[in-house]
Amino acid sequence: MFNLDSLVRPNLRDMKPYSSARDEFQGEAQVMLDANENSLGSAGPERFNRYPDPQQRAVKAELAKLKGMSPAQIFLGNGSDEAIDLLVRLTCVPGQDSLLILPPTYGMYEVAANLNDVAVERLQLTPDFQLSPEIVAGVLASKSKLVWVCSPNNPSGNLLHTEYIEQILRGFGGLVVVDEAYADFAPAVSWINCLAEFPNLVVLQTFSKAWGLAGLRLGMAFASPAVIGYLNKIKPPYNISEATQQHALAALHDAPRAEQLRQQLLVGRDWLAERLPALPIVEQVFPSDANFLLVRFKPDATALYNFLVARGIIVRNRTTQPGCAGTLRLTVGTPAENEQLLRALGEFAE
Repeated sequence: MFNLDSLVRPNLRDMKPYSSARDEFQGEAQVMLDANENSLGSAGPERFNRYPDPQQRAVKAELAKLKGMSPAQIFLGNGSDEAIDLLVRLTCVPGQDSLLILPPTYGMYEVAANLNDVAVERLQLTPDFQLSPEIVAGVLASKSKLVWVCSPNNPSGNLLHTEYIEQILRGFGGLVVVDEAYADFAPAVSWINCLAEFPNLVVLQTFSKAWGLAGLRLGMAFASPAVIGYLNKIKPPYNISEATQQHALAALHDAPRAEQLRQQLLVGRDWLAERLPALPIVEQVFPSDANFLLVRFKPDATALYNFLVARGIIVRNRTTQPGCAGTLRLTVGTPAENEQLLRALGEFAE
């Protein structure tokens, strides 16, 4: 039986959070002399002399309408990386607890573990980058506080099987964090629709990919109000800037534009996936539910990577990742960038 309070680090359960000026007062006031701000204004063209809303209420209200949930189920962080770090700090006692990853996977899970002196358990995905009954059994037998499930997976790009994720959610004693950074590109229903069923579920999403707002550094975590309450308790008081909140609101009001961008990227992904196999240096193009393709090249992916770098084309070399020997990860670019990449690959093959 999942028990959140028993999972949370004992020193954090009764910790008194920092209470900022904007936490103690909400709404509009004529005279604000509480937070030692510069009352005269700001250097630069915009006025940012006042601290931002520490709870990002306006952004969460719009996001809640879009996602069909309560604002109390939403945490906003400085990229998904902040939520990743806070989830580790919330549950794992340094030097004592462990978390579980399913490599090959997103590298920040292990970075957050190392930063917090938390041990890392690993259960490698199958050769086609999937869960299996054996992997699920290993997860359920683990005493880790967290398991990270990246779906669509990074760097492979594929969705992990729903039935196996559900088995993990039903049987794992800690938090199950499903990272959906690329879910907007996938033909599947988001796990946020299952929050009411699984109190141990946390879903990560981001504005960096489909929304095209990587420069804002704004990530989302969706979970029960109890989990979100703990994350709000331990986050920095003003973790999302006023500028970021304003830009995020503008983006949410322009959601059709994000959908247009998503559709164009899917067309670009299909265009690349159709043409890459014709190159003699391409051994395998892995199926993708994301905005990138993992491709196995022959005879030497690292030599190809260096060839592309010399021509000003930067891709991600994944040859050292478990199960990814000989692979490069190719982000879907603009139509012109995709054509440039394909020409360069053709030149290397000659």
